[in-house]
Amino acid sequence: MSEEEITALTSGNVDLSSVEVEDKRAEAIEENGGGAVPPPPPPSEDSRMVEQLDDVTKDSEKKASEIFDSVEIINESLANIEEELSNEIKNSIQWNIEMFEKLTKQFPNISQFQEGLDKNKEVVKSLEEITDALYNNQDEIMVIMDKMQYQDIHRQKIERVINVMRSLALYMNHLFSSSSVKDEERVASAKHLAGDNTEDLVDQDNLEALIASFGN
Repeated sequence: MSEEEITALTSGNVDLSSVEVEDKRAEAIEENGGGAVPPPPPPSEDSRMVEQLDDVTKDSEKKASEIFDSVEIINESLANIEEELSNEIKNSIQWNIEMFEKLTKQFPNISQFQEGLDKNKEVVKSLEEITDALYNNQDEIMVIMDKMQYQDIHRQKIERVINVMRSLALYMNHLFSSSSVKDEERVASAKHLAGDNTEDLVDQDNLEALIASFGN
C-alpha cells in the first residue's frame, strides 16, 4: 500500500465501490484458477434480463401462432384434395372402367378397349396410394400441432422465471433501501484490514513517517 493511498484512505477520499469491485474480481480470478474473468456487461437498455425474456415470450408466441395458421392451411388443402379424389376423380375413373368393361365384352377383338380398361385400373391403384399418402401427411400434421403445444409450456416456464426475478429484484431493492444515515456521514471503509493476504501494504518505517507528518 502506497503512502498516497494511505493519505487518501485517512482523508476519506477513496471510491469504495471501485475497491469492492476490485476485491470481488480478485476473488473471482483466484477461484477461476488465476484466469481472467470477463467483466459483466455494462448496465444499459439492452442488458435488461426481464425485458429480454418478455421479448422472447412475445416473439415466440407470435411465431408459434403464425406456424399454427400455416399448418392449418396445409391440413385444409390436403383434406380438399382427399375429398376431390374420393368424389369426382374416383367416380369418373370408375365410370370409365365400367364403360371399357362393356366395350371389351361387346368387342373382344379390339385391343384398345382392353388397354383402356387396364390403364384405368392402374389409375385407381395410383389414386389409392395417393389417398394413403394424404392420410399419412394429415397424421403427421396432427403430430406437429401436438408438439407445438410445448411452446406454450415453455412460455409459461419463462414467465415463471420472470416473476421470480421480479420478486427477487423487489425484495433486494427493499432489503438494500436507503437508510436514515446519510452517505457523507458514514465512516470511510478501509481498503485493507489486518490479516488480508496482500503485498500492497505500507511497512513500519513508512507508517511511522506518515504518523509523524500528521503531527506537523
